[in-house]
Amino acid sequence: MEISNSSINPSSIVNILTLRYDPSINPNLPKKTWKDFEPINEPPNLISIENSICNEIEKKLKPTNEQEISIALSGGIDSTLMVSLLRKTKPHVKINAVSIKFANSIDETPTASKIAEKYDADHHIIYLENYLSELPKAISIIKLPFWDLHWYYVVKKSQTLSKTLISGDGGDELFAGYTFRYKKFLSLTSENSSPHEKVKAYLECHERDRVPDQENIFNQKCQFSWNYIYSILLPFFDNDLSRLEQVYLADYNGKLLYNFNPINSRITDHFKMNQLAPLLNNELLTTATHIPTKYKYDVNNEIGKLPLRTILEKNNAASLITQEKLGFNVNTINLWKSHGHDLCNEFLDDSRIVKDGWINNDWIQKHIDNPDIDVKYVNKFLGILAFEIWYRLFITKEMSSNTTLD
Repeated sequence: MEISNSSINPSSIVNILTLRYDPSINPNLPKKTWKDFEPINEPPNLISIENSICNEIEKKLKPTNEQEISIALSGGIDSTLMVSLLRKTKPHVKINAVSIKFANSIDETPTASKIAEKYDADHHIIYLENYLSELPKAISIIKLPFWDLHWYYVVKKSQTLSKTLISGDGGDELFAGYTFRYKKFLSLTSENSSPHEKVKAYLECHERDRVPDQENIFNQKCQFSWNYIYSILLPFFDNDLSRLEQVYLADYNGKLLYNFNPINSRITDHFKMNQLAPLLNNELLTTATHIPTKYKYDVNNEIGKLPLRTILEKNNAASLITQEKLGFNVNTINLWKSHGHDLCNEFLDDSRIVKDGWINNDWIQKHIDNPDIDVKYVNKFLGILAFEIWYRLFITKEMSSNTTLD
């Protein structure tokens, strides 16, 4: 999002509150076209994939000769594979595995603890009673209005342990990890669906991001238009790829490029840490996108990341990982009940973004006190809360980054 002389790019607000990413951000990773996702009809070379990851770890860590390394460990496939191959590549290094335990949410830290123990890693668990408490500080660092910033807490802890933090970023986008999305997209489309129909179906598959009255969130300054949103996504679905390959293309050129990767980089840079995402090395960025669907996603059993699972099996770690994709995931409804609702009422009661014509107060009043509020609306409200805080930090400049939300 561009900030210039206290002005805002309206499209950025629309993008972030509709797509949860903003294509106007300058990405660190290369953009991909549909040609980059054309399948090569041969099975992936699993030895080459594993060697590529190990070589990236070795290449990035060798110059520093660090004896302690931190790793973000959720208990899922990607982070488990990273800690497994880090131990294989660096058998004598001290590994600090960092996990988050969210209040009133599914706790995956017991699984992460077993993984840490298997690979002789010290396990550090961050307990977050109020996930939103340091949101002003996190937003002041990334300079963007996002609320789901678990990476801030991971890096804040990791910088007390080492100078380098390893993550499993990229596994979902390169190896078909968003299985919950693929089944629904296939059910909503056919081979005869038009590009425009597939764009609409793709948006509908993002259940956390889409509410039926999305257009009513915005006031006149935002100039919301569905045709504008469709125009962002249309190139990913107007090509010769199969339907799932088109979804992979859209996923890669979405949150990975314009949310996860740049935000994580800004946070690690702020804490003066080296960030290492071995799955996003140049070789895999070039080759993994060409792996045919049948070799990375089992459509019948809805199992993704098949190459990474096989590598884990080879390294005797597959039995440790959680079966359902969760990652670092807070229970949003419980967060709303414990802190989110009260904070939104506090900040949006006298909202600067409402007063200045960005967000529609009627939409807020219609939904904010709904006792049976859907998680989709909770996500929207937390996004609007982040926008309000960002606005008070950077536009009206009335808020301190050290403000805590209790």
